[in-house]
Amino acid sequence: MSQTFRVGVTRDFLKPDGSLGFGDIGLDLLEKAPGVTWEFLAENTPELRADQVKGYDALLVLAPRITAATLEDVDRLTVVARFGVGYDNTDVGACTGRGVLITIAPDGVRRPVAAAAMTFLLALSHKLLIKDRLTRAGRWAEKLDHMGTGVTGRTLGVIGLGNIGRELFTLARPFGMRLMAHDPYATSPEPGVEQVDLDTLLRASDFVCICCALTPETRHLINAERLALMKETAFLINVARGPIVDQQALTGALRERRIQGAGLDVFEKEPIDPEDPLLSLDNVIVTPHAICWTDECFLGIGRSACESILDVAAGRAPRHVVNRAALDHPQLQERLRYYSQREVKP
Repeated sequence: MSQTFRVGVTRDFLKPDGSLGFGDIGLDLLEKAPGVTWEFLAENTPELRADQVKGYDALLVLAPRITAATLEDVDRLTVVARFGVGYDNTDVGACTGRGVLITIAPDGVRRPVAAAAMTFLLALSHKLLIKDRLTRAGRWAEKLDHMGTGVTGRTLGVIGLGNIGRELFTLARPFGMRLMAHDPYATSPEPGVEQVDLDTLLRASDFVCICCALTPETRHLINAERLALMKETAFLINVARGPIVDQQALTGALRERRIQGAGLDVFEKEPIDPEDPLLSLDNVIVTPHAICWTDECFLGIGRSACESILDVAAGRAPRHVVNRAALDHPQLQERLRYYSQREVKP
């Protein structure tokens, strides 16, 4: 291995004109680090190839997939730093088997995604988009037909008591809501939050917000049977991953007014087809997997991801490792020893 720690950044961070699409994402941390160089990959591909990644110690990855084929005969790559918290585009088993760490950036998304969920909640409760359309169309008198739903004393049920779910409760507390969560893997309680089974949460909640990861276990977790448990006056919010919800079943429930409305930042297939029947409904607010996109969000994600890379460059295990079993891999331990002992010129 070279004395220089090389970082490859996937090219989908760039606009067609070559400028950064998300603004400042903290790449100055890599720029200033002694003994570290970084560059954008030469090609923008949906799946990274082995020949694209062979020369790098670390990758900062936005959307491209990392598969077993990506890692074939690759013996230098040590860390894949995901720009975000989802890692369903990365083959965890293949990375673990090759001693490659996968890191995520929960510190960057905690407040922005929780704030996005709260934005959906308030917009739905006040029928914001409906009233916007009435005003633009000069249908002022119809406002009496669109009474909103007050949130004080209502129940917010959150599926997934992790980083974002806990932050959402922090934002909701001043509104005087009853707080409820379902997460079979939660390791610690959250003050003032009732932890219940999923069916109880769905029956009791006025607002159901999905904040869990997409796994084989959570795929279509919210299906037709579970949607049928919700109140007719309830709202569903999804700021996690689209396939957690059976979209066809949700479309039917919204069309037939079996639930009052939904706020969706994610879909089963993205981009969603403009002809999808979901988009014809007036009781759903949709955004293009981007509602949390703010300068705060991207700078926080980028700095967290870059800090993970710099930890590895110094021979340290990063904080937010997804596949912790990889830390015991002999090849990974050998690489970390090498990085910790390499001579770095300031």
